[in-house]
Amino acid sequence: MTLLRTNLLSERVIALAGEVRPAVAAELSALGAHLHPDEGGPEAPVHGLVYDAAASFGAGGPAALRAAVDDAWSAIHAIATAAFIPSGQGAVIVLLAPRPRDGQYASAVRAALENLARTLSIEWARFAITTTAIAPGAGTTDEEIAALVAFLVSPAGGYFSGCRFELGAVG
Repeated sequence: MTLLRTNLLSERVIALAGEVRPAVAAELSALGAHLHPDEGGPEAPVHGLVYDAAASFGAGGPAALRAAVDDAWSAIHAIATAAFIPSGQGAVIVLLAPRPRDGQYASAVRAALENLARTLSIEWARFAITTTAIAPGAGTTDEEIAALVAFLVSPAGGYFSGCRFELGAVG
């Protein structure tokens, strides 16, 4: 059950990258967003990108840390240069970090995504692109993550950029 207004995201196209959690995709769809998997580039204007690092990070380790961060940058750069920047309409990027319990280097991935969000919020402000990171706690549900993602990709979420949202207990 969503706390957000029905059709809040109607007319908005949101690209998904990194095997986004099913609850997130379901919430965005329920609120009227048109979802576009990050395959081959979008055909319509794109208003946002949600990248979920959990799949790239997997069970953790140094190689997984590198993969999660590299995959994030690849997805962001591809959609930004193909759709966000050329359109001149602005956009929103939401980065989903793995939970702290997801492996030895989960904290490093969380910090890297926060740093990426902060850096892009400055570098791409001139293009009206906002970037945030969500760091779910160990007990945070996918539904809680989905509600925050939906808010951040909505027009109301445009106020936030360069932020890290810490959900639930960290440990």
